[in-house]
Amino acid sequence: MKKVYLLIAFLFLSVGIASAMPPIDFGDGKKLKIFYDAQFGYTNRDMGSGPDGKEDTNEFNFRRNRFGFIGLYNKWLSFYVQTEYIEDRVIGPLGVDLSDDDREFYLLDAAIRFNFNNSFHLWMGKLKHNLTRENLESCFEPLTFDRSLFVSAPFKTSRDNGFAVWGNLLKNKVQYRFDVMEGKKSGDEAPESNFRYTGRLHLTLLDPEKNYGYKGTYLGKKKILTIGASYQYEPDAVYSDVVNHRGSNDYNAYSVDLFFEYPMKSGTYTFSTAYLDIDFDNAYENINPVTGVYPDMGSIEKNGERHGYYVKGGYLLPMNVGPGQLQFFGRYDKFTFAHLGSNFNYGYDQEIDLYALGFNYYIFGQNLKVTGQYSVTDFDQEDKNNTNFDDFQTFELYLQVRL
Repeated sequence: MKKVYLLIAFLFLSVGIASAMPPIDFGDGKKLKIFYDAQFGYTNRDMGSGPDGKEDTNEFNFRRNRFGFIGLYNKWLSFYVQTEYIEDRVIGPLGVDLSDDDREFYLLDAAIRFNFNNSFHLWMGKLKHNLTRENLESCFEPLTFDRSLFVSAPFKTSRDNGFAVWGNLLKNKVQYRFDVMEGKKSGDEAPESNFRYTGRLHLTLLDPEKNYGYKGTYLGKKKILTIGASYQYEPDAVYSDVVNHRGSNDYNAYSVDLFFEYPMKSGTYTFSTAYLDIDFDNAYENINPVTGVYPDMGSIEKNGERHGYYVKGGYLLPMNVGPGQLQFFGRYDKFTFAHLGSNFNYGYDQEIDLYALGFNYYIFGQNLKVTGQYSVTDFDQEDKNNTNFDDFQTFELYLQVRL
């Protein structure tokens, strides 16, 4: 415990020091910014421990722990590199793993950015694909505790290798995006090796959202009404019978979304919703479908044929509370999966509902904040003998720092 308190104190101190650190200027327009972003805190889950897996599990851990660089070569060429190190996580989004064998250090993003003008950008490398607004919202600037657990793309959940072209038109009212990325890895479980294609358009009717990334809240600094739609496609992505290499099925997905935030004298109100449909042409119904067209328990939130939606809202108080701003939020996610896990005894069309309430306390805006959330995860068909399919409750309290 003493180490935890010392770390939190160090992070608070570091924000004040780093806020005064400008990018390194090499002259001739060349600059380099070094950054560190982290979310560290406490999680409680009312299951997962004890001899029957039904006792509470408690954990201190990093939710995110990132170090990276942003480099500017001139006004139209730059690069972005971000790494992440995560130690063993006991409490996952939809399960508890008490084994202590998970250590990961990896390259999260590495993009070369050609920003020719406002209407045409070319980015290449490892970067976010454009299927959902939730994926494109910064995980360090969300409205709720985090983004939806269920909106990741199969196989390549958030980032992928490839290139994206995008830009803003009609005085930033319209934004287009198109990316070509690697998609599912080829091999015995893929009929062919093909790229994955994604297109997205949005229309913003008030203040513009003109960057590649979105925010989950603008903290009352903008008036936003944005409507978006996207489509993702990869031909011949999976076998319906992987054992006999029969049945070649395409992957298709689409999403529509709406984001609204409006500051008023009574406070700032935020509302966001989206629908997502991920389809492998019902490959899961066939004999010996490839893993991934249905999710295994380690990745329910990442893989699998599914459809569903989320709704979330927030209210930012109009006055400071102590040294910072206080924002309350809530969200509801409802997704239907082809079936959960590789156990077909549960049948098809399994539903998961997630209800969450929480708060953000912004001390130095998004650079230093405390977020707390209480959530309930409800399975449509429970299995009392398997805690991974039993309803559970989670409480999370985290500190975020951005240096």
